[in-house]
Amino acid sequence: MPVADKGAGPYGIAAGPDGALWLTFAHSGRIARLTLDGELDEYPLDSSECRPTVITPGPDGALWFTRFQDHRIGRITVDGETNSFPVPTPGSGPFGITAGPDGAEWFTQMNTDRIGRITANGEITEFVLPQAGAFPSAITAGPDGALWFTLNQANAIGRISVHGDIQIHPLPTPGAAPVGITSDGAALWFVEIAAGQIGRISVDGGIKEFPLPDRTAKPHAIVAASTGDCWFTEWGANRIGHITDSGEIAEYSLSSPSSEPHGITLGPDRALWVALETGGVARVKP
Repeated sequence: MPVADKGAGPYGIAAGPDGALWLTFAHSGRIARLTLDGELDEYPLDSSECRPTVITPGPDGALWFTRFQDHRIGRITVDGETNSFPVPTPGSGPFGITAGPDGAEWFTQMNTDRIGRITANGEITEFVLPQAGAFPSAITAGPDGALWFTLNQANAIGRISVHGDIQIHPLPTPGAAPVGITSDGAALWFVEIAAGQIGRISVDGGIKEFPLPDRTAKPHAIVAASTGDCWFTEWGANRIGHITDSGEIAEYSLSSPSSEPHGITLGPDRALWVALETGGVARVKP
């Protein structure tokens, strides 16, 4: 279904605590709320050029999101009230964000090789990664009580404890460029946008990689529906993919041509909802 013109750039999507879907409009600087029956509300941010990117529900009942262009972390209540907090390190480029097991939000700083932690009242702590130019991208809470994240340019998966202890796990495939990551409650699953593969990493660091039928599909984001049951977007192939614990892969073409699927989430109706950067949202019933 269309939700905006192409210039708005729907990018991130998350299921909110209010039974609606929440989206970032990256190019127009807005947050949108979409009900399951198609009612849409838009909330302009204080800067149309702040580039809201990834959005996630927080433990405080609000939605939290990254503002990549003006280096802030945003917060919006289910009533549409917004505020934001500057990241202490200049030019940080926050991108991925997730709720942590400690009641705070954790986020990546793509430009400055840091992982950030922000409390409900906006207090930010930063943790420096051991590699420069690593490009930390997506982040998720793992089944082991730690946070796991992709290192797009370091070709690795990182783990950080809530106390700031960091481990790095290099990927077997060179130049794989991991982006999206999710937890299925037992392990972490991630996409390799440059290698056309889906990866799985256990909490002890063991990695398996599963090549897609189309290695040029550019998988982008991934979400777990249940243990060993993950769905992902194929940004370069206009498809939604599905992978099981055994590595069995199925792919489904989107009805809108060249729609650029980005974020994906499991909706309150147990369907998959996908943000299409060309201006729409797709619903995929498993």
